[in-house]
Amino acid sequence: MTNAIAPTNSAHAIPGSSARAGRGSIKMSARAVNVHYGATHAVKDAVLDISINEVTALIGPSGCGKSTLLRCFNRMNDDIVGCRVTGDIRLDGEPINDSEMDVVELRARVGMVFQKPYPFPKSIEENIAYGPRIHGLAKKGMELDAIVERSLQRAGLWDEVRDRLGSPANSLSGGQQQRLCIARALAVDPEVILMDEPCSALDPIATAKVEELIDELRGGYAIAIVTHNLQQAARISQKTAFFHMGQLIEYGPTSEIFTNPKVQKTNDYITGRYG
Repeated sequence: MTNAIAPTNSAHAIPGSSARAGRGSIKMSARAVNVHYGATHAVKDAVLDISINEVTALIGPSGCGKSTLLRCFNRMNDDIVGCRVTGDIRLDGEPINDSEMDVVELRARVGMVFQKPYPFPKSIEENIAYGPRIHGLAKKGMELDAIVERSLQRAGLWDEVRDRLGSPANSLSGGQQQRLCIARALAVDPEVILMDEPCSALDPIATAKVEELIDELRGGYAIAIVTHNLQQAARISQKTAFFHMGQLIEYGPTSEIFTNPKVQKTNDYITGRYG
């Protein structure tokens, strides 16, 4: 076990990894990304790839920068006063921080699911229909109905709510509300799905359903998830990135990160010596 990041030939190579993950299927990439909140340097020179048909888990202690980096991928940090993001972040090779990038379109292509489910104060159906309607994805009522049904089916919720689509979304259980929020993100046909602790407010049964859903969705999307639950990261992800004090310490196949990490700090965190 080493105490330092393994040397590489690339100035922007991923720490602790001999090669970039899924080079041929990279959907989003971050290179030399730094995030400052005023004088606080929250993310330091991060390098990360999010690949198609994979779940990438971001793990690390609280306040280590993983959620901050996640929000960079759909420019959610733009809405935070005093936040400054530098570096190169790309979606299909296109820089997303370019002044010509349409942020509304970006957030449709890169959906976000938050720690706590936040259904709109509308019906179940209207929660799903809202996005496609404002983005002009459906011109007729029947088209919108089809999107609602398809999105709820993808989220594994259709059979549970098909007979009460007009009911308030907040009448659903916590786990159902989170799957509704996932369905709402899917309704605008995103290419990438970002998830920030999506199961932290759920009971074990609801968590298992969301994890099963994430595994199913992996086949059609590039997914990145922030989680404090190491067992969850091991269960559902194909790649894992470990952060500590704003730095990306190690990134690679989940099986290697959890069984044979190359960096001592990673091993200490995985084995519970701190965190």
